[in-house]
Amino acid sequence: MPFDFEDFPVYKDAIKFIQEVDAFLESIPQKGNLRMIDQLQRASTSISLNIAEGAGRYHKSDKRNYYVMARGSVYECVACFQIFMAKKLINTEQHEMFYKDLNNLARQLSAMIKWSGYITS
Repeated sequence: MPFDFEDFPVYKDAIKFIQEVDAFLESIPQKGNLRMIDQLQRASTSISLNIAEGAGRYHKSDKRNYYVMARGSVYECVACFQIFMAKKLINTEQHEMFYKDLNNLARQLSAMIKWSGYITS
């Protein structure tokens, strides 16, 4: 029996995003970038983990808190990619692809947060 979150489009997109991030990070020179590589890996993984954990909660307010944390991790990934741009470790085309994916995840999570009764700005 599958867990309900495994059918969430946002969860599927978050898993796909992790795979894309991992492939990208393999191309980054590790020397001088280990902290940023680790930070992006943790932030991108945190998105799907918080979606899953939130789905396992019984109360809407508990679910909402985890979806808010997942969206925070999306924003953290945006900042990581901006840093990679500043360090000239990612090209514009790659950055735009990741930015589009992150924007999609943020929109889906915002909808889940609103569904949970939380008003976002």
